[in-house]
Amino acid sequence: MPGGAVRADIRAETMAAPADIGAALAREILAGVRESEALGRNYVLGCPAGRTPLPVYQALAEQAGGAPLGRLHLIMMDEFVVRDGEAWRCVPVSAHNSCLGFARRHILAGLPGLPPANLHGPDPERPEAYEALIERLGGIDLFLLASGASDGHVAFNPPGSTLDQTTRVVRLAETTRQDNLSTFPAFRSLDEVPTHGVSIGLGTIVRHSRAAVMILHGAHKAAALARLRSAGGFDPQWPASVIYACRRPRLVIDAALTAAA
Repeated sequence: MPGGAVRADIRAETMAAPADIGAALAREILAGVRESEALGRNYVLGCPAGRTPLPVYQALAEQAGGAPLGRLHLIMMDEFVVRDGEAWRCVPVSAHNSCLGFARRHILAGLPGLPPANLHGPDPERPEAYEALIERLGGIDLFLLASGASDGHVAFNPPGSTLDQTTRVVRLAETTRQDNLSTFPAFRSLDEVPTHGVSIGLGTIVRHSRAAVMILHGAHKAAALARLRSAGGFDPQWPASVIYACRRPRLVIDAALTAAA
């Protein structure tokens, strides 16, 4: 595939359109699922919610006919939380901005062979249990990553995040909340966007994943791609640069982003 260097060991793989990115990654994921089934082990996929990974989830639904999905586990990255007295509670799964609800609508609904119990999300009351769950499942075979357009957030990790942080409740950066107005268009104003979320840490990604792919598509991500390229390594002020610290890192972009970059 044509591509431009991000640094010596990470090249940007350019595909024609988001649908092509989705189709290619879905084929790779399903090949891994079938191999894992033959070996009697889990295949664990790290999943963001939002617009960026949607082509992957759509392609999985199109390609998964007959695939053995009983050992496929989905690790969602984050969830919005609200105060309930002294405790934090996830927003209801029925809420338009629920990340777990997004997964049920856009992943589970297209994969009827996937057991609902194999969809996992973090608990704000026991965030450390999410790390233990990932370990019990055998780690994450592939982590799909997306970058916030304005601040490079990954999951809800804000600028200033570090590689030793694990699953925890975090205060969302104002730039992240602004980005979520587009991610979840039913928000009528910034005041409706929760101020906190429970999120895996950058350390969770680096420690547990055997491979990671950063997906960027669309001209609106040109500044995010430029910042990622200029980082040249992990930069706490641009969390998406965690890709540089991951095992078997990849960056996949589309032609529209290449033209705008």
